[in-house]
Amino acid sequence: MTEVLFYHLTESTLEDALPPLLEKSLQRGWRAVVQVGAEERRDAIDTHLWVYRDDSFLAHGTDRDPYPSEQPVLVTTKPGNPNAAQIRFLVDGAEPPDLSGYLRVVFVFDGHDARQVETARGHWKSVRAAGHDATYWQQAADGRWERKA
Repeated sequence: MTEVLFYHLTESTLEDALPPLLEKSLQRGWRAVVQVGAEERRDAIDTHLWVYRDDSFLAHGTDRDPYPSEQPVLVTTKPGNPNAAQIRFLVDGAEPPDLSGYLRVVFVFDGHDARQVETARGHWKSVRAAGHDATYWQQAADGRWERKA
């Protein structure tokens, strides 16, 4: 069964939280795919991953770039897995594909956006009903993740 995590952002933005999560995934030797709900968000995240830190960048590509299969991190609006990722991040309420092909799937949602919270609740119910091992993590005041369920 795929391990599924729900990350509830309360203290930081997606732009702050996503790069460290991707870096940890790459340190494990995993390829990652980040699925967003709209092309504009894909493009914004693409730009952000190149400049989020002054001393480095996160090597990645998007579904509009050539050679998506060679990307360690692929940012996409589509449900496919062309880079054979072991971990999939679903952000901004993106609709999940079949989760069974991944070691881990991470739903990241903004706790200040009622639509994203409601969408995450629906995904939580679906994931649990499908028998996946799901955990829910929420940011503490210091920005660290605390397991809540």
